[in-house]
Amino acid sequence: MFLPRVVKRQEPLQWGSFFIFAAALVVSLGVSCALLAVHGKPPLKALAVLWSGGFGGPFALEDTLLKSIPIFLCSLGVAVSFRMQVWNIGAEGQFALGAVGATWAVLAFPGLPMWAMMPVMFLCAAIAGGLWAAVPAVLRLRFGMNEIISTLMFNYIGILFLQFLVYGAWKDPTSFGFPMTPIFPKAALIGPIAPATLGRVHWGLAVCVGVAVLLAVFLKRTRLGFELLAGGENPRAARYARMPYNLLVLLVMTLCGALAGFAGCIETSATVNRLQPSIMVGYGYTAIVVAWLSRLRVGSIACFAFLLAGLRVGVEHLQLDLQVPAAFGGILEGMILLSVLAGQFFDRYRFTLKGRS
Repeated sequence: MFLPRVVKRQEPLQWGSFFIFAAALVVSLGVSCALLAVHGKPPLKALAVLWSGGFGGPFALEDTLLKSIPIFLCSLGVAVSFRMQVWNIGAEGQFALGAVGATWAVLAFPGLPMWAMMPVMFLCAAIAGGLWAAVPAVLRLRFGMNEIISTLMFNYIGILFLQFLVYGAWKDPTSFGFPMTPIFPKAALIGPIAPATLGRVHWGLAVCVGVAVLLAVFLKRTRLGFELLAGGENPRAARYARMPYNLLVLLVMTLCGALAGFAGCIETSATVNRLQPSIMVGYGYTAIVVAWLSRLRVGSIACFAFLLAGLRVGVEHLQLDLQVPAAFGGILEGMILLSVLAGQFFDRYRFTLKGRS
């Protein structure tokens, strides 16, 4: 009699990650199509709309690239904190505080020229997002509070704080009652890189490239970056080696908040040109999915951020063309993540048959 047995592989499968993700994507799309069919929507047409909406032309790719910018920045921060095994789920709230910080800079110093306004906006966004993320870090280090719970709760507080401002003190008196600040002056707007060739793609893309390069250099070429990676692999060994583990936890949380703050600043300045609640569309939560799918690698984060941004755009087209519920996008993201995590089991383990007498 032969019984199945799970055996750990000596080394991962060659090209295993690629095939696992491809299979997971097929499975998640298949399940999503089945759900659409249950609701009376044509699955094949839905897939065609999903593809054409997110990747099927210059305008679709442009829209996807714009949405991938804040997702990428938030994902970078989340990946850094996850490398330290610090489970920061609060990128959404830190994104909100970054947008608030950038808006405060604009409202406090409306007459600054662009060369001064942009650094002040990004600095205030990074400080606001970083400090917001530092509070759960201190709560973990000082009182042992689980950062998953604290960062998740801080998301709701940060979003409500943003709404408190735009419904109250920062509300534009000429907005006909809509919750939004006055439109930013021209010096506070991040403009397009090359409108004739790249359309609406703005200089936030250049910020993404610069931040990614600096972060890669920091992690691979500096002592503090090495300690960060080592501390994540084995916290007890890091403490034994007298690495500043508590400082590293505070650093990665603050860095994650600052990067999410950058994303909030860019989205506020380049996309909506003011602060309003509609910027809170879940980029911080999507960043968690991207970080896990990419296995915390910077290059992979860029690819998966673009992919999930395209799926977001495609789902928007599904809502318009087939009246698919908005929640379908979250279902699709969740199915992809669960399928990939389940598929990674086969990258590390294999089944064998063991004889039994």
